[in-house]
Amino acid sequence: MAIEYRGEKFEGYNKPKRTPKHPKKSHAVLAKEGDTIKLIRFGEQGAKTAGKPKKGESDRMKKKRASFKARHGKNIKKGKLSAAYWADKVKW
Repeated sequence: MAIEYRGEKFEGYNKPKRTPKHPKKSHAVLAKEGDTIKLIRFGEQGAKTAGKPKKGESDRMKKKRASFKARHGKNIKKGKLSAAYWADKVKW
């Protein structure tokens, strides 16, 4: 079930996708919470993020992830209609 929104195709609501040709943002998602639908772009193009936790991960990466979550914790709690929520879920 593909959804077209503002000229962009999405697999569905709340399904993030990479946007390699976007000049600044690395991902986009068509977020839906209740009746509200919003196009959210997030993540810096080419940024080195900590990624998902890996077995044997370095202390540096653990600190990097913890720092992001501490810095953006308030915005992550806002839920699916915030870019920080999606960055936390996809990139961190």
